Amino acid sequence: MQLAAMSFTAEPAGPGAAVVRVGKALDFRNAADFKACCQQQIERGVHSFILDFTDTGILDSTGLGTIFSIYRQVTPQAGQVVFASVSRPVQVVVQLTRTYKVFRQFATVDEAQQALA
Repeated sequence: MQLAAMSFTAEPAGPGAAVVRVGKALDFRNAADFKACCQQQIERGVHSFILDFTDTGILDSTGLGTIFSIYRQVTPQAGQVVFASVSRPVQVVVQLTRTYKVFRQFATVDEAQQALA
């Protein structure tokens, strides 16, 4: 079952986990849609998120703030937010903001799924 919330899709990735395909951008224009997509998943019992940045060319401070908001919501329930297939533009943001200290990164979605299993 695939759920689409605007440009974001979320699909199950094991018990209590979902892969969210971020798409081309996560910024001030669509951060609310991203949050709504994740909220839907949380309401369905998801507490761990794998964010797939394969095709993402833009990640701004609003998008990053939304990711932290989801992170703060799921960590009390032993949930996690991890990054997978981080594109070069997103990697630059991750390095500049030092968010690699908070979010584990995986080369592929499959590796992230295995780590969360």
